[in-house]
Amino acid sequence: MEKTDAVAALAALAQDNRLDVFRLLVQAGVEGLTAGAVAEALGLAPNTLTFHFDRLRMAGLATVRREGRSMIYAARFETMNALVGFLTENCCGGASCAPAKPAKPAGTRSKMLA
Repeated sequence: MEKTDAVAALAALAQDNRLDVFRLLVQAGVEGLTAGAVAEALGLAPNTLTFHFDRLRMAGLATVRREGRSMIYAARFETMNALVGFLTENCCGGASCAPAKPAKPAGTRSKMLA
């Protein structure tokens, strides 16, 4: 990942609602979520959500596909992993310092998906 791509991704995530949207998409996995499901889970207005989706897409962190009348948004895991790799490539003098166990996610306004 190039530095400019990392800056764009970090800038897109540097807003609390967008970070919540991205984390929800990551939780949903490769199948993604409809825009309506994201709006309901996070309590965001559709026009606000469209803006956030666009920022995530421009940064390469999300994709969108149409299924019938629904727009399905999904996280781009390859970009997320590239960003994490970029941030940690020189970590601890080259020794692996990744946590042995994933940290518990910080609390969000999202509801658990059924």
